[in-house]
Amino acid sequence: MTLEKLITEQRNENSMNLDSLSTIQMITLINEEDKKVAVAVEKELPAIGEVIDVIVNQLSQGGRLIYIGAGTSGRVGIVDAVECKPTFGTIHDEVIGIIAGGKAALINAQEGSEDSKEDAIHDLKSIQLNQKDCLIGIAASGRTPYVVSAINYANQLGATTIALSSNKGCFIGKIAKMKIEVETGSEVLTGSTRMKAATAHKMVLNMISTGSMVKLGKVYENLMVDVQITNEKLYKRALSILKNCLYIEEQEAKELLEAARNEVKTAIIMKIKQMGYEQAKEALLRHDNHIRIVLREE
Repeated sequence: MTLEKLITEQRNENSMNLDSLSTIQMITLINEEDKKVAVAVEKELPAIGEVIDVIVNQLSQGGRLIYIGAGTSGRVGIVDAVECKPTFGTIHDEVIGIIAGGKAALINAQEGSEDSKEDAIHDLKSIQLNQKDCLIGIAASGRTPYVVSAINYANQLGATTIALSSNKGCFIGKIAKMKIEVETGSEVLTGSTRMKAATAHKMVLNMISTGSMVKLGKVYENLMVDVQITNEKLYKRALSILKNCLYIEEQEAKELLEAARNEVKTAIIMKIKQMGYEQAKEALLRHDNHIRIVLREE
């Protein structure tokens, strides 16, 4: 499909007079268009669910989740990836974000880099992509050469490939093993996929990473029990989790967290099961770090 035929490249009839609108009219229009994003994502929930289940299976076997894209698509992937470590306690390379053009592209547009097929292969070789990994190629158009090359290379290695785009029937959707095509329609500013398309992709990646980590046992109830305590805010959050989960006062939460070596999940098991630190760790290890399963153990 040629670029000009893509829905994301079409002119939006609702914004034909964008440059003539007052400020409030303009942002109202943008807001109305943004409301359509969640509806578009909803239509892809079955596909998103299937992707999450596959990712959980691969991660539980030592695989990794890798996002790759160019421009805004790459940045959206990196934003989601980097938050997984403090939120879910993932190891440094369990969830990875890769952008065409490297770190420089995060703060300065590197538009030419999206056309390099060789760079995509080089970038994936640098992280030693393998068949256990899940690669999500992100491209609003569904035809970015950098992303196409990445998916093709990952397919050759036997990795699980997933295409995330904003155009139905797009090229990367045809070559990837799985696809999520969130058709958000034409943009208020013609062709500016940093708007609705990128918003949709951020929502989808939020679902994928959060859903996967929940199923891997990194969440108890709706609490981030694998939170990494790396600053004062996260320390206070950890205390709040213990207080709300265990119905204890702050001083007891502090003492418990210290005894658990700042591991919230371990602290919960220690308190409920009346175990020492080593016992709690062993119990979690026996049950793949799932709190609910440990609590059901006699």
